[in-house]
Amino acid sequence: MSGALIVSVSGIRNETLDQAAEFAAEMDARGVPLSLLVAPRLKDKYRLVRDEQTQEWLRGRRDAGDAIVLHGYDQAATKRRRAEFASLPQHEAMLRLMAADRVLEQTGLRTRVFAPPRWIASPGAIAALPVAGFRVAALHNAIHDLVAETAVRARVYGIGGGFRTEQWWFRMIVLGAERISRRGGVLRLSVTAKQLGSTGSRQTILDAVDIALHHEARPDVYRWSPPGMRQIA
Repeated sequence: MSGALIVSVSGIRNETLDQAAEFAAEMDARGVPLSLLVAPRLKDKYRLVRDEQTQEWLRGRRDAGDAIVLHGYDQAATKRRRAEFASLPQHEAMLRLMAADRVLEQTGLRTRVFAPPRWIASPGAIAALPVAGFRVAALHNAIHDLVAETAVRARVYGIGGGFRTEQWWFRMIVLGAERISRRGGVLRLSVTAKQLGSTGSRQTILDAVDIALHHEARPDVYRWSPPGMRQIA
């Protein structure tokens, strides 16, 4: 029995766009669509609304079959080593979600799928998501359908964005990919665009993808399907 493969890339901006584009081309060659994790604001005063080149690339990828996933609002305003949505009460989470949603709508990248920074969200943030119109929450250990109130249990194996970048962890990712895909499970891989500039990080993700495809895992993206249609993973 074959499982599913979901590959996501975060931290896409003008400085990392070439790395993301090169990786996307390698995924295209393998028939693997990407889930592109987008945040309106990043550190160093980055603003998506000012980055027209990245906006255009993201829209083009979305039109070709990739998924746009909201990945927080203003990670730069979050305390060091704390994920933006990890401890927010519902009201504050709602304000950030609404602000981020407006930016994505303005840039033509609106989505109903949310993955919090570092894949961690507080109970208040999770409660705010469906009220703000989101239908899917991709968290560290599961993908939640917020409409049907169901979940697909599967952990994220990532590099960067809160995940380790050491060689021993790279080996764990490849071993995990082998184990999960061989058993027909859902393999979720995540990498930051910055880490794609590192040969070791990039090759690790490519190796994990190739292992999953060898075991006939079905490439997919984070998405919501209406009742009666094929569900996530």
